[in-house]
Amino acid sequence: MRPLRILIWHVHGSYLYYLTQAFHHTFYLPSKPDRSQGYVGRWGHIPWSDNVHDIPVENIHSLDLDCIVFQSPEHYFQDQYEILSEEQRKLPQIYLEHDPPREHPTDTSHPIDNPNILLVHVTSFNNLMWNNNRTPTCVIEHGVIIPENISYRGEIERGLVVVNHLQKRGRRLGHDIFKSVRKKIPLDLVGMEAEKVPGGLGEVRHDLLPAFESRYRFFFHPIRYTSFGLAVCEAMMIGMPIVGLATTEMAAVIKNDVSGYIDTNIHTLIDRMKELLHDPSKARHLGKMARQYAEEHFNIHRFIHDWDKAFQRVTGFSSR
Repeated sequence: MRPLRILIWHVHGSYLYYLTQAFHHTFYLPSKPDRSQGYVGRWGHIPWSDNVHDIPVENIHSLDLDCIVFQSPEHYFQDQYEILSEEQRKLPQIYLEHDPPREHPTDTSHPIDNPNILLVHVTSFNNLMWNNNRTPTCVIEHGVIIPENISYRGEIERGLVVVNHLQKRGRRLGHDIFKSVRKKIPLDLVGMEAEKVPGGLGEVRHDLLPAFESRYRFFFHPIRYTSFGLAVCEAMMIGMPIVGLATTEMAAVIKNDVSGYIDTNIHTLIDRMKELLHDPSKARHLGKMARQYAEEHFNIHRFIHDWDKAFQRVTGFSSR
C-alpha cells in the first residue's frame, strides 16, 4: 500500500519493534528529555531500523502525517490536545489496545467510544471481553521474528519463565504460582526486576533472549489474566513446548499434548512439567508442533499484512 507517515507513542517496545518491520511506512516516536511514559523515542537495546525516527514533542506540529496510533487513555484524552495541531487531530486514528479489561472481565466499557476511530485488539479474547461500545474493532494477532540460526535445544533440565516486574505485578501475573511451582519444579525467571524474586536471574536483552531461552526444556507461563504475551509467541517460534494456565487467549492457542499443556489445575501442570523434564524427546516433539503453529499464526509477514489492512481501512488509501 502507499507508504504512510505514522505517529505512534513508544509504549510497548517489543511490539513497536515488530510493527516497525513494516519498512514501507515511516514511524515517528514522540520524545521528551525526561523520558516520561510513552515519550522515550528510539530508546533501549532494540535495533531500530531507519524508518523509525525520534520527534521532540515541540516539533510534532510541523510534521506532515497520515495517521495517529494511540495506545493509552492519557495520550488519547489529554496529550493529543497538547502536542498535536488542530489539523493533525483530524487525521485518521487507530487505538491499539494491548490488554483485556482490568476492572471487570465482561462489563467494562472501553474508554474509547468513537465510531470514527478503529480499535485494534491483539487477541480475539480481548475483543470478546471488552464492551467496545460504538467503536469499530478488528483483531491483529501478534507477529514476531526469531533469528534463523536459533532453534530449540532444551538441554537444560529446567523450565523458564519470562515476565517483567513479576513481584510488583503480583497475583494477576502469577507471582504466587511461580513461587509455589518452583518448590517442586526447577524454574528460572528472567525479565525486568526478576532478580528481586528467588529464582530470578535478572533481565536478558530482547535480542539475546531467543538464544538464552532455547536451552531450557520448556517455557512456563504462570500468568492468570493478561493479554497473550509476545514472550509466548517468541518461545513457540523457537520451538519450545509451552506450559501455562488455560485462561485468556492461551486456551485458544496451546493444545494439550500437541504444542504443550494448559490447565487450570496447577498440580496437573506440575505433573506435565515433570514429564517434560524426564522425557526430552517428548519435549522436542511438542516444541516442533508449537513452532509449526507459530510459523502459521505469528509470522511477521501476516502481521504486517494485517496492519496494512487496518491502515488502509482508516486512511482510505488503496493497495497498489
